[in-house]
Amino acid sequence: MKPWTLTLAGLLSISALPAPAVAAPAPAEAPRLVVLVAVDQMRYDYLPRFASGFTAGFRRLLQEGAVFTNANLGHYPSVTAVGHSAMLTGAPPSISGIVGNDWYDRGLKRNVTSVEDPGTQLLGAGAATGSSPHRLRVSTVGDELKMAHPGSRVISMAHKDRSAILMGGRMADLALWWDTNTGAFVSSTWYGTELPKWVSAFNAGRPADAWVGREWRAVGEGGQPGPVLGTLPAAPGPAYYGSLYNSAYGNELLVSLAEAALEGEGLGRRGTTDVLALSFSCNDAVGHDTGPHSAEIRDITVRTDLALERLLATIDRRVGLARTVVVLTADHGVAPVPEQMAAWKMPGGRLSRPDFEKAVAGVLEAAFGPGAWIEGRAGSDLYLDRALMAERGLDPAAVERRLAAGIETLEPVWRAYTRSQLIEGRVPPDRWSRRVLLSFDRERSGDVEVLFEPYWVSSTSGTTHGTAYSYDTHIPLVVMGPGIRKGRYDRGVVLNDLAPTLATLLGVETPSGASGQALADILQPPPPPPPPAARPGAGPR
Repeated sequence: MKPWTLTLAGLLSISALPAPAVAAPAPAEAPRLVVLVAVDQMRYDYLPRFASGFTAGFRRLLQEGAVFTNANLGHYPSVTAVGHSAMLTGAPPSISGIVGNDWYDRGLKRNVTSVEDPGTQLLGAGAATGSSPHRLRVSTVGDELKMAHPGSRVISMAHKDRSAILMGGRMADLALWWDTNTGAFVSSTWYGTELPKWVSAFNAGRPADAWVGREWRAVGEGGQPGPVLGTLPAAPGPAYYGSLYNSAYGNELLVSLAEAALEGEGLGRRGTTDVLALSFSCNDAVGHDTGPHSAEIRDITVRTDLALERLLATIDRRVGLARTVVVLTADHGVAPVPEQMAAWKMPGGRLSRPDFEKAVAGVLEAAFGPGAWIEGRAGSDLYLDRALMAERGLDPAAVERRLAAGIETLEPVWRAYTRSQLIEGRVPPDRWSRRVLLSFDRERSGDVEVLFEPYWVSSTSGTTHGTAYSYDTHIPLVVMGPGIRKGRYDRGVVLNDLAPTLATLLGVETPSGASGQALADILQPPPPPPPPAARPGAGPR
């Protein structure tokens, strides 16, 4: 290992994540509604690359909103749970506790997901264990809003449970996610004893069955019909509902649910500020299968433009866009498909996880003898068997260093960070190390964190994400609405800046773990008060 000596304090002094700051007063009249639109796995470059196909939602946001062209994730790994938790908390994983989609729990001796909760039951899909935000350690903008204004409503929804739950926060009134077994949107007893009547009525209408047997035909240039990209199963059931999730039509279903929420909850029409958060999860499913340069990704992005405009039109009718703040962002990007990269003479490839894990075991056995040294693994985190180290009388820090040094000799490893190194803040002074450092949690993170070289993926087909590189971290960030100064902003910002910005705009406390700062240059100050009226008979003296 290289003898890096930069401390955590020194690293944070050069970080792109300064301390939270309230930079501007709230507008004279707070918005009636805040709508967060997350597009799962949307790279920033989709906006300029597919711009010729946009006719509606994205085009409106790009023309009327504050558009940040260099927004990045400030954390690692670039995965769904971490990205969605950062949107409205502004917190890195080291503070939020959401260090991945899942991680190894040493007490339970198994991996746990970011939102699984055996203390809850599922609502809307039979008897099953539910999910909740109980592992989230910090507040969201919605939580702060509800603490300041108890009458506010916070509703979040997505196809993925972790997306809906972590956007909403601990005090959300309702989080809804898609159940592919039943074709219904479900929730858990964290939010109440039964689904609201409007959700039950929505599910009873079976809107998900509208695309049975439907061809997925691309929207060509100029709106003309393009090639057929797939065909959905001919009968309702788990196979059909899974295919719907892997198609562009799943997003249309989510917009229908959002429209039902606007009506059923009276959002934006009750004299206080409400929050509606939704995440288009289907884009991620399609992207994993086909990659960022596929016809499918272009088409689902163009169709998301249309779905977004439908949502905005509904909001305008029911609430008024002049009273609504709309945010567009994403949880992460995605790597190109390795075979496409090879055709372009670019680096990268597919990593064999079994071969890598065998090599890791070989490093430890060569240094310390036979044994099951790796107790658990989650993503690129390795968890050492502490009991075995104690039994052999080994210093854990020494074992970590030996493992990291051995791993760094393997292809295609770029770097390996040890637990001791991250606790002490001894990392290289660059953005990749900063992301890893700000994402380390003493309780939930592993003993050695491995970063692979750019463009290497662990999936055996399609592609994936999770790295600290720009193709995974460069995301859209657009804010539109009252109190927002529209325009193009090319300076570098991080996703963590969004939560302090919204908190400032709403005049509520900054979320407890927010590490970013309010984007003051897009916040318009309230108009000055009118001059005092002259008193009758008053004149110059």
